[in-house]
Amino acid sequence: MIRIVKPEILDSLPEDHPDAMHNRRDIRMFNRIMGNFRWFSRQLRKHLIPGDTILEIGAGAGDLGRHLRHTALDNGVSRLDGLDFCSRPPDWPENSAWHQCDLRSFADYGRYSVILANLILHQFEEEDLRAIGQVFSNGARLILACETARRRLHIHQLRGASLLGINYVSRHDARVSIEGGFRGDELPRFLRLDTEYWEFDCEERFLGQYRMTAKRR
Repeated sequence: MIRIVKPEILDSLPEDHPDAMHNRRDIRMFNRIMGNFRWFSRQLRKHLIPGDTILEIGAGAGDLGRHLRHTALDNGVSRLDGLDFCSRPPDWPENSAWHQCDLRSFADYGRYSVILANLILHQFEEEDLRAIGQVFSNGARLILACETARRRLHIHQLRGASLLGINYVSRHDARVSIEGGFRGDELPRFLRLDTEYWEFDCEERFLGQYRMTAKRR
């Protein structure tokens, strides 16, 4: 499949729109089915070191952050901040920052040693990903990304997911995320992670998962 990046309906809806709230419930279901949160937990338990500062980009309603605080950060060693267009979730911890802005214009990536990206990078063209990768590299030593694999199989699987009650926003945006997803080592290449300085591992799974672990050498 040729990679195509299209707008997602969710980005055009107010946060409190009923269809947006339904879509966020559907996204939580997709994350459970794909095992994304569990994967992030395993990777952080494996790779975190004392003093790490963590930034989740595209943090949305804060679901991943809540999960990680109970499963990977319960020792309090590392701090996790969030960044998103959306307003700060009401239960986001007071001692954790929330940056409400476009991730492409955020100026303080250098403060964070670990970057988390869950179902967000597929929304960007290669030119934007190149610029994003450059600012990530200002301070990060570890980048973890869960995205969508760009395969026709997963579009067929999405038709079955409609039986689970997902709404029209979720059906549209899920297909858009597959069409804008990644294969092989595309994501680290688009981010321009130089193999002289980075080692990375990418995997694709049957339920549409595309996962990248990138560590600074």
